[in-house]
Amino acid sequence: NVFFVDHGCHPQTLAVVRTRAAFLGYEVAVGDPYKDLDRQEFFGVLIQYPASTGALRDPAEAIAKVHNKNALATVAADILALTIVKPPGEMEADIVIGSAQRFGVPMGYGGPHAAYFATRDAYKRSTPGRIIGVSIDAQGRPALRMALQTREQHIRREKATSNICTAQVLLANISTLYAMYHGPDGLRTIANRVHRLTQVMALGLDQLGYPVSDNVYFDTVRIKVPGLAGRIAARARESRINLRQIDADHLGITFDETTKRSNLLTLWRVFQTAADRKLDIESLDRQVDENIPTPLRRQSGFLTHEIFHRYRSETEMMRYMRRTASKDISLGRSMIPLGSCTMKLNSTSELLPLSYRDFSNLHPFAPLDQTQGYQQLFEELEDMLCEITGFHAISLQPNAGSQGEYAGLLCIRAYHQNRGEAHRNICLIPSSAHGTNPASAILAGMEVVVVGCDNEGNIDLNDLSDKAAVHGDDLAALMITYPSTHGVFEESIREICQVIHRHGGQVYMDGANLNALVGICRPGEIGADVAHINLHKTFAIPHGGGGPGMGPIGVLSHLSPYLPDHPLVEGVNPAAAGKNTIGTIAAAPWGSAAILPISWAYISMLGASGLRRATEVAILNANYIARRLNDHYPVVYTGPGGLVAHECIVDLSEIKANSGITVEDVAKRLVDYGFHAPTMSWPVADSFMIEPTESESKSELDRFCDALILI
Repeated sequence: NVFFVDHGCHPQTLAVVRTRAAFLGYEVAVGDPYKDLDRQEFFGVLIQYPASTGALRDPAEAIAKVHNKNALATVAADILALTIVKPPGEMEADIVIGSAQRFGVPMGYGGPHAAYFATRDAYKRSTPGRIIGVSIDAQGRPALRMALQTREQHIRREKATSNICTAQVLLANISTLYAMYHGPDGLRTIANRVHRLTQVMALGLDQLGYPVSDNVYFDTVRIKVPGLAGRIAARARESRINLRQIDADHLGITFDETTKRSNLLTLWRVFQTAADRKLDIESLDRQVDENIPTPLRRQSGFLTHEIFHRYRSETEMMRYMRRTASKDISLGRSMIPLGSCTMKLNSTSELLPLSYRDFSNLHPFAPLDQTQGYQQLFEELEDMLCEITGFHAISLQPNAGSQGEYAGLLCIRAYHQNRGEAHRNICLIPSSAHGTNPASAILAGMEVVVVGCDNEGNIDLNDLSDKAAVHGDDLAALMITYPSTHGVFEESIREICQVIHRHGGQVYMDGANLNALVGICRPGEIGADVAHINLHKTFAIPHGGGGPGMGPIGVLSHLSPYLPDHPLVEGVNPAAAGKNTIGTIAAAPWGSAAILPISWAYISMLGASGLRRATEVAILNANYIARRLNDHYPVVYTGPGGLVAHECIVDLSEIKANSGITVEDVAKRLVDYGFHAPTMSWPVADSFMIEPTESESKSELDRFCDALILI
């Protein structure tokens, strides 16, 4: 039941692992994988390569020891380092993970960035199903398609292998294009330059009397400065440089491709005293010897596909990107009516701040006195979200709606534990719920009990009451989506929440459909204790083919002490007072901070009346489509007066029964008319779920309806 973590892992990584493990009942052991593995039993090991302090060691022997105990070895590896050092896969690692941020993506005060996850073929069926594979089309030609999708939450629900719903596709594409433009030779050149600058820096510091702690490193060095760490770090800040203060006796310095030789001269001056001689960078450069041992240097090729060798000019790269983008049906081409996705306009004015240097180039652990603009933005955005939702506190840390679900459920778990009711672990979830709901509940250490729905698509109140009573002593939470995933406003929402509260449970509201509530109804006032907010839906952050997501959670005051915190930055959750917090759920203190200006701008420019108007038009548009299509594609669920909320589900089962034509057939035909297909066969088989949002004009709605009617 023990997971062993390398003490060389980044502290934020360790914090996230500890949070995950605590609520699943796993023990985390932290130690030296090069010394301690023989003395420990475990089911898995995480090794950092290179270590957080910069030390670069060969993990092959440690990996072999892991396998000798029938455990799995995971290596968290620096993707740029892997261009010149031996890859973990060649050392028999089972899983390799890491961030792709340094492949062309700004730090953005913590994100968004794409991660990478690689594993052996033997374990592919345990991975999340977001994998693209090669198949053949109807003419027998090679075709790309989703592979292994059957492990996704909408199919496996509580048996899914993760609750991941939002992939960071947009950021992954940026990193991929960066790799394509530079190719393997260019990436190696960048890595070797970074490594050499680090060596020159280390040699100079050694001559100044500050030796580095590790003989082998890539881009990071730990410097011995007995008792002087604070003083030297302060001098560095005066020169507009932040150093990592590891402890009173050690400082950390990391370089990348933006580092200039002049930066080394500035750093040496920070460490120099008046008596020290001036260092000659050219002379030091000539003295540097390769310090990565031959067995650790990469010998194998990588990025061998021709696509990584074809585009070396900006003109050719631009044309490739344009050709590739033209194959997508984006909002720039036509409406994307995906139900439960809220594909609304992402306006230029909201997106412009993404290119502002002061937003994009900030390190996530920069001192707070250097991040006052971001702090003001966070405070104002949190206040606006509280006003919109009726909650008392907001955490911006969750990086996706699924992570918001996870964080909210952990707050509920911690709340019960703090009240001496740790046995409360039953989570009631309607059968209509999105698959991430049960998957998140399992990750939060809960047991899922499914509640039925009636013929109108509403939660069956009798079934809910019965199950709440049966599990009353162990009831932790109800997860409910409002409006429901069937596209209707449940009139009994307050009564549903009261049933749960009567039995000592908490109500988690899935905020996927908040676009039907803003300015009209506040979740915190109708019975919800916590909800997540999909900023990439309701508040206009682009989906980018699936990401970047942002899923802040709002809570009532009794849950605010349990909101996420962070080990490296103070004040992320002031209400926690350092003791009640659930811990850390994302590596960055405020999640993907760089995209928060989008939602801030969206809310600020629309104002209260504009937000309410957007909600009204979103509901109006959905009802217009429902009325126009009903005679051709019957609407499955409606509320009072035959109305729907912000989306509608239309039935194609009769068409299939009479003609054999399937939902997929109609969807593909719709593409011929230039439209992206609606959500297919979810949450009802043989159906379309259609959500037009407020962004579409009547003429576009008519064009869409005309196409479906013609089909």
